[in-house]
Amino acid sequence: MASLELEIEDVSSELYLALGLKGKRKGVPRTPRVLSIISSLLERSVQKNEKLLETGEKKDVITIFHGLRAPGLSIRQYIERIFKYSSCSPSCFVVAHIYMDRFLQRGNVHLTSLNVHRILITSVMVAAKFLDDAFFNNAYYAKVGGVTTAEMNRLEIKFLFSLDFRLQVTVDAFRRHCLHLEKEANGGYQIERQIQMCRLEEGWQNAEEATCTVNIQRVSCGTV
Repeated sequence: MASLELEIEDVSSELYLALGLKGKRKGVPRTPRVLSIISSLLERSVQKNEKLLETGEKKDVITIFHGLRAPGLSIRQYIERIFKYSSCSPSCFVVAHIYMDRFLQRGNVHLTSLNVHRILITSVMVAAKFLDDAFFNNAYYAKVGGVTTAEMNRLEIKFLFSLDFRLQVTVDAFRRHCLHLEKEANGGYQIERQIQMCRLEEGWQNAEEATCTVNIQRVSCGTV
């Protein structure tokens, strides 16, 4: 039994190393491989859902996570931005992805280019608060995400109530999700959207709050 547990630990250790979940961030942080996998999966889901919505096979439900137009940052640029400025652990993004799955299933929400960024920043912020020992406040995450603090607060409340405040992720559930991510990565799902230029003058607008723009002076990429 002990040898079997040790073997499982070895497999998990190799898996976590492969995903970039192990190792400390020194100097300029290198983007963990898991972020590229998650962004590709989200991009794939968005493209699939939008095709189904266009053909009428799915109906979109408008929520407070929907914007009036798609942000100027791709999903990959956005998740890398969050990682760079939030100081979240790589594991935090795995947990955030688990939360996103739960949110989408419980709320019958479909990921689209109009809501994926807000759902992503909210899930990462919630995961960081639950998982990491140190994290920034909502005002900081709002600046990183390109929304107002008031909107960030509303998104968090809606997200938490949608999950029924069930944020616990077991070690086994975490490992299984990592295996799922690795499997998807090895399946050849390499969907990349053409890189879009970041423009400081571009903010994103919410269907409820069309005047929301944030100018973050200390970062190189503009708001989304």
